[in-house]
Amino acid sequence: MTSTATKRAFLPTDESLQHRLLAVLAQHRMATGPQLRTMLNVHRPKLSSALNDLRRKDLTAHITLPSSNRMRAWYLTPDGARITRDWPELRGRPPYPVTSATAASLRTSHTLTVVRTHCAFAADARARGDDHGPLDWTPEVAHQLPDSERLIADALMRYTVSAAGADRSMLRAFVEVDRTTMSAERLASKLIEYARFHDYLPAPAGRRIVQAAQQSLLPTWQRWYAVFPRVLFVLTGASPTTLSNRITDLQAMAAEHPLVASLVRQVPLGAAALEDLEEHGAGAAVWTALDGSGGQRPWTKL
Repeated sequence: MTSTATKRAFLPTDESLQHRLLAVLAQHRMATGPQLRTMLNVHRPKLSSALNDLRRKDLTAHITLPSSNRMRAWYLTPDGARITRDWPELRGRPPYPVTSATAASLRTSHTLTVVRTHCAFAADARARGDDHGPLDWTPEVAHQLPDSERLIADALMRYTVSAAGADRSMLRAFVEVDRTTMSAERLASKLIEYARFHDYLPAPAGRRIVQAAQQSLLPTWQRWYAVFPRVLFVLTGASPTTLSNRITDLQAMAAEHPLVASLVRQVPLGAAALEDLEEHGAGAAVWTALDGSGGQRPWTKL
């Protein structure tokens, strides 16, 4: 059981590395040591010392990944999840913590690939001097669709391009991470969900509503976003040819489905291979626009 003294040591005002580690693990649910080093920009000995101290306090635990030279994936214990639950910097995150070895094992592949994608953006942002921290990436963000359905994005990314003057801009993106575990058709159909969310108007509160009030209803997405976030597909887990074919399928959906065709005229949509993001930088010209305009470009220029 975590002591009162231990809980007091991790108040939200604490800026220690241990506090930041707990916050990052609460946000991302699971991460490896190298991923934590990338997100927090900290050297290995300092990170290992902090993680092991948290483990001794029963606030973090780990599993050993198979075929990984004994690499560990870290997650919060139930005590760690309770401590971080009400921290101000974590408000609004989906409440799906990983707090056991069994849960960690079941979620390892997809969760760590999503974190790997975030690390590609984080490393590139640091190199460019942009603003994108470890808590600017929220996994599994859900929004309501018509007919009681939900759109669940693999992640919502907040990113500020820190150029001087008028070029400084705050960007948002829904990120879909495809490990080639679903069919190409099912992947492309995700675009329909985003198109439906873009056009979704909330139902009137009562049966009687004047026409002027009906016309004033705003799309549901405007409750959360000033501008509809761009949609980025990050693909991995197959040969370059297979990934290229899947990007072509996404472009075909954007051209052929009426709702998606309307979306692509209003919202930047792009796709890239995760390996290209890691090799060249997430902000490099490795993104294919799904509007069929041709060529590759940075995701910020889609």
